[in-house]
Amino acid sequence: ISGVGILSIPFALSQGGWLSLALLLLVAVLCFYTGLLLKRCMDSDLHIRTYPDIGERAFGYKGRALVSIFLYMELYLVAVEFLILEGDNLDKLFPHTAFRIGSLEIGGKEAFILLSGLVILPTTWLKSLGVLAYVSVGGVLASIVLAVCVFWVGAVDGVGFHESGRILRLEGLPTAISLFTFCYCGHAVFPTLCNSMKDRTQFSKVIKTSIISHFELRNFVIAYA
Repeated sequence: ISGVGILSIPFALSQGGWLSLALLLLVAVLCFYTGLLLKRCMDSDLHIRTYPDIGERAFGYKGRALVSIFLYMELYLVAVEFLILEGDNLDKLFPHTAFRIGSLEIGGKEAFILLSGLVILPTTWLKSLGVLAYVSVGGVLASIVLAVCVFWVGAVDGVGFHESGRILRLEGLPTAISLFTFCYCGHAVFPTLCNSMKDRTQFSKVIKTSIISHFELRNFVIAYA
C-alpha cells in the first residue's frame, strides 16, 4: 500500500492542487486517531478480535453481518485491484510473455495476474501475520529505493524539477481525496495485525511510526516529483 501511495500522490496533487496537501495531512491524522479508537475497542474486551466482533458488540447479529459484508467486499476488491496492477506492471517489464495450458494460450496481463495470484496464495494460509513481518521489510526497502529513483531521475538524469500546477482544483478534489484515503487504507488488517503482535501494548506506537514514516516519505516524493 505504501508503494502504491507513493506513486499515486503526485498525480493526486496534480488533480487537487497544492492546497489539497492539507487533506493528505487530515487523512493521516484521522487514520491515526481511528486506529487508536480501534485499539481501545479491542482492549475493552479480549474476545473482540475482528471488525465483525465489534459490529456484533455494538449492534448485535445484524451489525456483525453488515460489517462482515462491507469488510470482506473491501478486502476482495483491494486484492483484485493489486492483482490487476501487478499484471499491468509485469506486462510492461516483460512484454509478449505467454504460456500454454493444453490448447489454451494465456498471455500478457492475464498471465502475470495468474502467476502473481499463485505466488501470493500460500501467504493466505498463515495463521499469524508475524511471518509476513520479514516479507514486509522488502516492501519498506522497495519504497525507499523508489523514492531514491524518483530523486535520481529528476536530479541526475536531466529531467529536472518543475514547480507548476494550480493552487486549488475543485473539480479534481474527489479524485485527490480518494487517492489520499487509499494511501492509509490499512485499517482492514489492523485487528489481525494487533492480534499477531507479541506485545499488543505496542500497537499504538506501531500505528504512530507507520503513519509518520509514510507521510514523510510521500512528502519527499511530492517534493521531487
